[in-house]
Order: sequence, then structure tokens, then C-alpha cells
Amino acid sequence: MNQHAKRRAQAAQRFEEEKTPVPRKPRPATNLVQPEAGLRAVPVPDEAAGERLDKFLAAQSIAGSEALSRSRIQALIADGEVQVDGKPVTDPKTKVRPGQTIEMVIPEPVDTTPYGEAIALDVVFEDDHLIVINKPAGLVVHPAAGHDSGTLVNALIAHCGASLSGIGGVRRPGIVHRLDKDTSGLLVVAKSDAAHQGLSELFADHGRTLHLVREYKAIIWSPPSRPNGTIDAPVGRSTRNRERQAITRGANGREAITHWRMEEKFTNADGDIIAGLIACVLETGRTHQIRLHMEHAGHPVLGDRMYGAGFKTKIKFLDEASRQALEALNRQALHAARLGFEHPVTGEILEFEAPLPSDMQELVDALRAA
Repeated sequence: MNQHAKRRAQAAQRFEEEKTPVPRKPRPATNLVQPEAGLRAVPVPDEAAGERLDKFLAAQSIAGSEALSRSRIQALIADGEVQVDGKPVTDPKTKVRPGQTIEMVIPEPVDTTPYGEAIALDVVFEDDHLIVINKPAGLVVHPAAGHDSGTLVNALIAHCGASLSGIGGVRRPGIVHRLDKDTSGLLVVAKSDAAHQGLSELFADHGRTLHLVREYKAIIWSPPSRPNGTIDAPVGRSTRNRERQAITRGANGREAITHWRMEEKFTNADGDIIAGLIACVLETGRTHQIRLHMEHAGHPVLGDRMYGAGFKTKIKFLDEASRQALEALNRQALHAARLGFEHPVTGEILEFEAPLPSDMQELVDALRAA
């Protein structure tokens, strides 16, 4: 047998051996029970010195016959439900020391299923399959940590009733795209499974082969001299701040393209161009795309605390009325002004426009009058 044939035979033998199940010892039976809400107080023994807090509590939980996972304990620590010698500790990597007393509070279970709330909606269009909303600034789209109620989903459940049930997941029924909490404007939501599937495909396509138009209006600092242009810069989650996005040109970056055109420029009393009204058309729809792209290009959105903080000093170049209007805005000056798409069920081309909300319009008026 030559060397090549020998290697093939050895490989075939290993393959057959790997196919044969190896007898495993049965896991010992456990009698772990679902933990009850309440306070747990655990002294740290000498043998636990130097252990991570989450690992120590997980071991104590199992020893006490409670089915409390390490990930659940980590979440409780992050939520401030764990104290060491009476002081809250939020880092699960904290090392425990003998003689310490660890207290952990397990809260009462909370039903995370969204419920309907009587929240007024500005309905632009509605049929049996979908609904188009003009979302006000300040309204969170779907429930998340810190926003379990008072969201657009809660309002839609009350408005649409059972038609939203089960479409797209319990926490995000019918949601196929979103707007940031402090961005106002047009949003479409599915009311039927057929609409949800069609709209999901539409937004995943980004309008490349299917009809989709998303145009935003933004008020920006230091408007560009050109009348129009395109920003093509990939977007990914920031490695420094998980709440931010960043221009990411490595493997983690996702294609992001924003087309823009200048609509109006505003000067101050000295005749300096200080701000501008711009229209942005999305070719892709990444999280914070317009806000990040405008910052990247040197023209951040007015009022944007996350991506425009470096331009706070420019406020001093505004007149008093414009400063007051910007302060009253108290958010990024960004509005989803136009939404067009092919109805996923009827095939009809739908086009909607929403004028600037009063807070943005008042800022524009003040900038014009400066």
C-alpha cells in the first residue's frame, strides 16, 4: 500500500470511529427549582476567596437548589440588585473576599408582553394590511430596556387590535423599520403577515430593485458649498461606545450610502453662512446613518447630542431667537419627510409627505429671520 492510500485508509478508519457514539455517563438528576422573588444573603467562606462575584453567586444558587443561571445573575448585578457589605456592585468580575456578605434581590417576574395604550396617533394612511404613521419626536418605536410602555407599539396594539398579533415577534409586532426616538416623521407598519413579509423584503432590498423612497429633512451646521452630493462610508457599531455607530471600513462595516441636496442656507448677522436645510435620500438604511454621515462630512445635525456635540461652540454664532428655537427643539433636527413604496399586497405605488413639525419649522423660521 502506497503512502497516499495508507493516509486515506487511516482517515476512513477515524471517520468510522467518530461516527460510533461514545458512551456517556448520564447527568446526575437535579432538583433545581425556579427561584422565588426576595432577598438572598450569602456570607463568603474562606475557600471562595478571589472568585468572581457572578461565579460565586451562581455556585451558591445551585447549592441552594435554585435554577438561577450565571447570565441571569450577571443581569441582576448590572441592574444594581446585588450589594457587597451593603454597597451596590455592578461589575460581575468583582472578586469576593472571605467575611463579606453578598446580598442579592430577585425581583418579582414582569410580563414583557406589550399591551395596548391609548396614545394618540397621526395616521396618514391605513388599510387592512398596513398603516403609515407620522411619528412625533420623543416617541420610542418599540419596547426595550427602559421603555416598556408608552411606545409606538403600545399605541398600535390599542389602535389596530388583534390584527398585529404575532406579526414580526411579540415585542416588535409589525415593525419593519424604525426611527430614532427623537427623529420625527413617516413610518410604515405591517398589519398582516403578507404585508410584513413584503415590507421586510422591500426594506432589505433598500430600493435597489423594488420601489422604495425615503427622504429626510435635516438642519445642519456649516452647510457644504456644493448643491448636492453623496456620502459613501460603511457603518458599524462603535467599539468605544456601544450606543454609537461609527464609520467602520473593516470587516464589521456595512455598506451605507446617503445622497443629499441643499435646499436652503442660513446666515447670521455678520453674513456668515452658519447652518442649512438639507434633504437626504437613503440608498441604505443603517442605524443613525444620516446623523453619522453628516458628522463624518463635517456638517452635523443641529441638536444632535451624540454626533454633534463637537459643534456646541457654534451656537454662539446664532442670534438670540435662533438659540432659543434650538433650545426649545431639544433634539436632533431630523425629520422623515417623504416615504414612497409599492404596496406589498395590492401593488399600488404609495407616496406620502409629512411637513416639518412645528419645532423644526420654528427653528427654520428663526434662522431665516436672523
